[in-house]
Amino acid sequence: MLSPSYYAHWNADEQARIDADIEKYRKADATVAIGAPAGAEVTVEQVSHAFRFGAHLFNFNQLGSHEANERHKAVWSSTFADGALFNSGTIAFYWRTFEPVEGKMRFDEEQTDTEAWWNACRDPKAQRFWRRPPSEPVVKFCEEKGIWRHGHPSVWASPEWQYPIWLMAKLPHEILAEMLTDDRSGVSILKQPMEEVLKRIPADFPAQMESALRRRIDALAARYGERMCSWDVCNESACCYPDRLVPGSTLCRDPRKTFMPGDYCHWAFRECMRAFPAKSVLSINDYKLDASYAEQTRDQLARGDKIDLQGMQMHLFNPKQCEEIAQGSELRSPTQVRSQIAAAHAGQGMPIHLSEITVSAPGGDERGEEIQAEIARNLYRLWFSLPDMVAITWWNIVDDCGAPREPSVSGLFHRDMTPKKSFFALDELINREWRTRTTVKAGADGTVSFRGFKGAYRLAWRDSDGTPRESSATVGA
Repeated sequence: MLSPSYYAHWNADEQARIDADIEKYRKADATVAIGAPAGAEVTVEQVSHAFRFGAHLFNFNQLGSHEANERHKAVWSSTFADGALFNSGTIAFYWRTFEPVEGKMRFDEEQTDTEAWWNACRDPKAQRFWRRPPSEPVVKFCEEKGIWRHGHPSVWASPEWQYPIWLMAKLPHEILAEMLTDDRSGVSILKQPMEEVLKRIPADFPAQMESALRRRIDALAARYGERMCSWDVCNESACCYPDRLVPGSTLCRDPRKTFMPGDYCHWAFRECMRAFPAKSVLSINDYKLDASYAEQTRDQLARGDKIDLQGMQMHLFNPKQCEEIAQGSELRSPTQVRSQIAAAHAGQGMPIHLSEITVSAPGGDERGEEIQAEIARNLYRLWFSLPDMVAITWWNIVDDCGAPREPSVSGLFHRDMTPKKSFFALDELINREWRTRTTVKAGADGTVSFRGFKGAYRLAWRDSDGTPRESSATVGA
């Protein structure tokens, strides 16, 4: 299904390097004192991964039938389970749909958010809250499953997905008209010098905007500060660095045709550092994987921002891209992936979350599925082998459930939740190839030693009188 040119990139030497790096970075040696009799045979079985394999939960209870929704939920588990791939879930907190009316946040489920309502809906993708479930049922589901909970995003400048309509409405109509329809140089407010912009907008608009954002962050912290594990504090701001993110400025004019607080990425981290518990893992996140993103991250670290995680997006949204990859394109080759991540990485041991990935099938037929599965398998092996990688999140796991302009054939499942070949490819890696099961002998001092993938383990043996015993252990950080 894939050309010799494709496999020239993923040749035997490259695969051997990936295997060696997985062995080096994803495994650890362990010695555990369990008090077993000397020479006793001890079964060592890994029960969970330390590495986070994730996907978003934007289609929670929206797939059209109870059976499909239950199959969807079964894909998540904190421990190894049949049909499960993911121990991490990204939860939607997009401002526009989370607070559609000023001051009214969609924490809790209403009638139009229920599974029954969505099951009866004939045109789900036309609904305002498609892919935007209320947060509380999703957070509770993740808590019950014991999986990592990642909030996305706290602050983002997108006028289409994030910026609330009611906040835009605080600007005069003529300014909105310019922002939305007139982008000619020197005419639109988006092109005029900042001193002219500040003369034309209401004097209190920057303060109103900051107040609204601060209220949002405080509300998220009050409800979920102790319940969420990590947050994308600021999403996709590298396009503004350094020219538009000016320290001490009042206003930032984002190229996506929105206004934001001046130096808004730094502002967002300061507000989240104030509001969220110190244990919260705070992430910066971007698709612009080049030196400017690395420089921005290092700059904000130097200014005292608590950036615990560097998020990186690597989408293959266009099915034609995967066809070109199958024919031998350099895109997403091992050399290109390593180079791009190295350029964008802030270094200093900063953990990397591959926060949004897409691998599209070139088509909906068997050939397309085979190509998607092979590309996904090789990329996951490569990403898993990188030393600072701690998590990978697949973006749309169900076909025809993405946002507008996202591909309909990029899922791990068909629309009816039957698995595709890409699901089985990842299942083989996550639940089999990357899971340690072994048997060792207890030493004279009652300890056992073994090497395995980082995670939680169950150890089982029998005492001298034949009584079954069990113990637990954690391997690696």
